[in-house]
Amino acid sequence: MRALVFHRHSPDLDVYDLIELPVPEIGPEEVLIKVHYAALNRLDDWVRRGWKGLNLHLPHVPGSDFAGEIVAVGDRVSEWQPGQLVTGNPTLFCNRCRYCERGDHHLCEHFAIVGEHVAGSYAEFMKLPARNLIAVPDGFDLKLAAAASLVHLTAWRNLIVDGGLRPGETVLIVGAGGGVNIAALQLARLTGATVWVVAGNAEKAARVHALGADWVIDRSQEPNLGKAVWRKSGRQGVDVVVDNVGAATWSQSLRCLGKGGRLLTVGGTSGYGTATPVNLIFGRQLRIIGSSMGNMDDARRMFHLLFKGRFTPVIDSEWPLHDYVPALQRMLSGEHFGKILISVL
Repeated sequence: MRALVFHRHSPDLDVYDLIELPVPEIGPEEVLIKVHYAALNRLDDWVRRGWKGLNLHLPHVPGSDFAGEIVAVGDRVSEWQPGQLVTGNPTLFCNRCRYCERGDHHLCEHFAIVGEHVAGSYAEFMKLPARNLIAVPDGFDLKLAAAASLVHLTAWRNLIVDGGLRPGETVLIVGAGGGVNIAALQLARLTGATVWVVAGNAEKAARVHALGADWVIDRSQEPNLGKAVWRKSGRQGVDVVVDNVGAATWSQSLRCLGKGGRLLTVGGTSGYGTATPVNLIFGRQLRIIGSSMGNMDDARRMFHLLFKGRFTPVIDSEWPLHDYVPALQRMLSGEHFGKILISVL
């Protein structure tokens, strides 16, 4: 089968190659999926760069998001059949540890992510535990199913479940073009919250406004985020801030929160090392909430909303598998708005 791989960890992009690999062998509780579409995430870049403790079998096939067709099932799989269209939760879990027993699959003692710790979706075929599958309804666009997987699951868990966003609250989303932030915007609107967004330029500001943001800050014109939000809120601050940027905005994001506010994060694209004004934490009685991925209940709820048409993932562009590197360069440059798809057909 054709597969996009990297052969070693590196900050450079010349480590990628399109090669032939054997079709994965499935276990008794797994299924084999013919991948139709995959989608890019920032995770792709981090995995290629690598970190201490990430011990991959090389060459490694990245890619967490997918949608495709089952072509084979393991001996113990009875609820799925070849020919079914599927997507799934890329969070891998053992289903036996104390966290899995209480339904917290995303906290599993053997937690892993497809494309990060094991071979992923940038290949003609991939394998997945049957318990991770989500059926795609007949006639539903597989591109949208692939685009929603990781980012909308992550945003759902972070914003709705762990963050407890409620109708009538005001949420500030720091960043406008990435998949998780757009997902957070869409899910916040479904909740009935007032949504403010920080955009990097006028073009992205206009696009998130068109998606339903109630107010947008163009940081190219207003670099002082805290002052702008404090002025707009009548010196009350906001209830929730979603900040996945990290070091570059962390302190300002905390200052945007009103009393009892929550800062939510699932990452730090600008870096992890940052100063936290501790006096704000206890003085305003703030909460900092982090999360990563989601359990199967989260996945089922999120995909149910997707399949019912309650939100539509924003797709930036579509690229063939052999053009993965320029697609990745587009994402890393920040030029994209929404999800970048990879066609594996």
